[in-house]
Amino acid sequence: MTGAVEVVDRVVTDRGELVLRRCAEHLEIISNGVFLMDTRAGSSERLLVRESLKLVPAGARILIGGLGVGFSLAEAAASQVPAEIVVVEIERALIDWHRDTLAPFSAHALDDARVRVVNDDIVRWLGTTDEVFDAICLDVDNGPDWTVFQHNAALYDDHGLTLLRERLTDDGVLAAWSASASPAYAARLAAVIGPVTTHRVEVPRGEPDVVYLARRDDR
Repeated sequence: MTGAVEVVDRVVTDRGELVLRRCAEHLEIISNGVFLMDTRAGSSERLLVRESLKLVPAGARILIGGLGVGFSLAEAAASQVPAEIVVVEIERALIDWHRDTLAPFSAHALDDARVRVVNDDIVRWLGTTDEVFDAICLDVDNGPDWTVFQHNAALYDDHGLTLLRERLTDDGVLAAWSASASPAYAARLAAVIGPVTTHRVEVPRGEPDVVYLARRDDR
């Protein structure tokens, strides 16, 4: 990282310190000193949604787990396929940032009538809602093998996948973003949800980002 770093906002949440900072023309989100995400790329986050939307009917209901810097939401809102887009995000500050500083990166989608933002923990919310979706797109933490908050690991184990399956329509699609390949997670997806396809997206440094898509099948 080069260039001066400017702190745009800093808040303390139940999970610790969350910082939005600017480096040149880019914005970064830092949680308790750990880098989470930035606005430099977004190809894999967009692919997460784009590939899911190819597999669902017009008028679909889409759930996005994790607002991030908004790439996934922007991709969903740019499509005419979904009739409703529900975003579950635990951090109120992050939602507020998308009403001003981060709004260009989510394409001002919080103003889209199809978009509903739920300020809640996604694991807790999935266990309490009876809503079902044609596609669920997960971009929580850094994927199944590197969760910044240990609680989120419950989203990726067998119990979490079973919960997600129950929130999918027949033939619904579960898509999950990962910072690296996770063969064990892919195997769990296939066993609990259904057939899996894998998309790898090269990044400037390190391992490729990976998007897993699983189609719910009858069993």
